[in-house]
Amino acid sequence: MRYERLVIEAGSTTFSLAFHPSLTVIAGVGELERESLCGELIGALGRSRSGVHLELVTDDGRRLAVFRPATGRHRVVDIDEAADVTREFLDPDGEVDLFAHAQVDPRSVRRTLRTGGTDLSSVAGADRLVQMLAGLDQTALWSAAARVRVTDEQLQTIAEATGSAPEDAEVIDRIEHSHHMLEATIERQDRLRRKALIVAGVCGVASVPLAILVPSLAIPIMAIGLLVVIAAIAYRARVSRAFDAEQAALGEAGAQSYLGFQLQRVNGLVSSQENRRRLLAAAEDHRVAAARWAEIAGDVSVDWALEHHEAISAAAKLREDIHSLGTLSAETVEVDTDQATALAQALIARLVSARTLGVHHESFPVVLDDPFVGLPSHMKPALLELLRRTAGTPQAILLTEDEDVESWARLEALAGELTVLEPSRPGSPDAPASSVA
Repeated sequence: MRYERLVIEAGSTTFSLAFHPSLTVIAGVGELERESLCGELIGALGRSRSGVHLELVTDDGRRLAVFRPATGRHRVVDIDEAADVTREFLDPDGEVDLFAHAQVDPRSVRRTLRTGGTDLSSVAGADRLVQMLAGLDQTALWSAAARVRVTDEQLQTIAEATGSAPEDAEVIDRIEHSHHMLEATIERQDRLRRKALIVAGVCGVASVPLAILVPSLAIPIMAIGLLVVIAAIAYRARVSRAFDAEQAALGEAGAQSYLGFQLQRVNGLVSSQENRRRLLAAAEDHRVAAARWAEIAGDVSVDWALEHHEAISAAAKLREDIHSLGTLSAETVEVDTDQATALAQALIARLVSARTLGVHHESFPVVLDDPFVGLPSHMKPALLELLRRTAGTPQAILLTEDEDVESWARLEALAGELTVLEPSRPGSPDAPASSVA
């Protein structure tokens, strides 16, 4: 939902605030005024005091007016239908309460809907993974993530078509690899054995005449023949290890021999050579994609990154904005990009948390209580621009007495991107006449 107008009666004074659908900046309000106004803005949705009236639009387009007269019962009216719909919004005590209608806890939702500078700073340090991913090449990052997701889906599809699980491809791959290694080892052993027999035979024949004619040469010749025979015998140990590795891989598939493995289905997997080839190819594609992702993002899960895509992309865009600002600035400005990214992430998280609340998944306006106070001036424009782009789902209301924020808001208001409200001090020459709901 979003506010259209809030009317507050305070003694003999009545004033109203009309809100922009996306972002409204209420400028020139000090700390005490902000505290009071924040309470009225959020309280208007709950069991507020008499004299606080509200016009709003729900996410499904209903235009409602909440009347809280000083005397008489509080009411909710459907403006378009000209119908009293108060009964829909009564809490168990019979009081008008829009929070109760959404079935959200008033205390927790108030903390969610109000955000100050301290709140952003505390949330900003909660998750460094978003900041780390935001500092990477975004094109490469999301391309790798998409590739992992696509190859995983392909692997799942092929596995289902062959009546198996994707893990079976790894089993087959290990069996095929171990069998290949066993065959290669046996082939090398056969070649070595044949050469050993020839060398040993030659050495044996040559050692007899040498022992008679040149005894000093007979011993080295016999030693060479003996070493060749020992090497051939030792190589048999490699064959034995390769055989054991194949048996271990076959054991995982429940097969007793490689021939048996070729004849049977591994957990219903190998229905044909073509199916096995397709599954192995899909598994290899997925392994390559996962390796590329790990090379870029390290140990971060692809699923986690995709779930936080909005926050990461927003933080990356903010880094670009701040970098551009520093480049274009006439002065050399040292920008703490990590801090700015963290604040951007926290801001996005606050807005997202208010986007779908309660059983009806209704959005609620977010009230920002001078959230950028204390930040360097060169850091604020990018954060404010991020807020302008993001506000609207949900609606945002920014209260501030920060001159940097006020100047930025006045310029944006000229283009109709937001509304600036600058309440005049009571008794000031330009004080506007009070308006009543």
